[in-house]
Amino acid sequence: MKILAICSTFPYPPTRGGTQNRTFNLLKYLTQNHAVTLITQRNQDVTDSEIEGLRQSVEELVVFPRPLEAQGGIGAKLQRFGQFLTQGTPPNVLYLYDPKIQEWINQAITSGKFDAITCEHSVNEIYVRPLWKKQLQTVLNVHSSVYRTCKNQLETGTSDNASRDRLYLPLLKRYEQRSAQKFSKIVVTTDEDQHQMQAFCPDGDVTVIPNGVDLAEFSYRNADPGGHHLVFCGGMDYFVNIDAACLLGQEILPRIQKNYPDTTLTLVGSKPAPEVLALAERPGITVTGRVPSMTDYLHKATVCVVPLRTGFGMKIKTLEAMAAGVPIVGSDRGLEGLVVDNPDVPLRALRANQIDEYVEAITQLFENPELREKLSQNARSLIEENYTWERASQLYEEVIRGC
Repeated sequence: MKILAICSTFPYPPTRGGTQNRTFNLLKYLTQNHAVTLITQRNQDVTDSEIEGLRQSVEELVVFPRPLEAQGGIGAKLQRFGQFLTQGTPPNVLYLYDPKIQEWINQAITSGKFDAITCEHSVNEIYVRPLWKKQLQTVLNVHSSVYRTCKNQLETGTSDNASRDRLYLPLLKRYEQRSAQKFSKIVVTTDEDQHQMQAFCPDGDVTVIPNGVDLAEFSYRNADPGGHHLVFCGGMDYFVNIDAACLLGQEILPRIQKNYPDTTLTLVGSKPAPEVLALAERPGITVTGRVPSMTDYLHKATVCVVPLRTGFGMKIKTLEAMAAGVPIVGSDRGLEGLVVDNPDVPLRALRANQIDEYVEAITQLFENPELREKLSQNARSLIEENYTWERASQLYEEVIRGC
């Protein structure tokens, strides 16, 4: 098949973030059996060598410049909200929209160049016309529901602008529902997002395809390092991870250090925000920034903590830590889509959502090497059996082919 993939986020290197990771790995495996054209946008951080690296992974790479930052000021913000209200498209989607990309895609569809189109993350849906699904397969790959994410932020008090998000919430619901109905197929990463998309589009074809891990890159650890070393990984400029890092560094770690004064916390991830950098001033906390190998830091950790309070979809950071054999303490959001602590499955991670629960779970693991080993082995087995990029790509190929 000839497949056009649209991704406004430049998906290389895959270590830049969850969107990049999922997009790159799915397309890399699709390219083995199909002619994949990727159309994407390049911001100032993307190097020429990164463009060449991505070009090696697809049949054809088409790159457009990313738009400049949106104007600030109350007037510009009011104008963008007015557009959202009247046009039904969120400001972040309109900001990334490029008429030149639209023209390129329109010409390609008119000429019959492709058999299928995939939108890698819902922000790219703007380029797809509803009538196209009558002539070719159109697939929306939803990494996480924007409506559910906004709703959860309001419910948990993690929104950075609650007044704005209360206004946006019904508009996001209308937008996501309308978007879902344009496509032949919808792909999501978890059962929860499947239920949401099915509610938006009752007659729609919605398939769960979870995220995966490169098992060679995230190798299983050779030994339990012991000690009292915590780690949290992720892009440290993403608000979901910023909130989690601050919760971990400011509220959870001090409680742990009362009983284990030598406890350390390493925050691993690129582009740490000012709030994350400030955590390095606290006793025992290291902020690394971008690192050559996430696996090295995971292997040195006694426990990986994933204390997300918001953000939907399956978390690649959780899968990677499990693959590396690090015992996990995670929240409902951090463990979304994974069966880890049901009575009918082997115990694969400890769940926590309140500060006391985190303290209790981390303490349990500090004190019990047998439990650490049990979680380590069970988690790795789960990843090997169910969460590899090869398996995810096979499922994705079946959706695109219409099997």
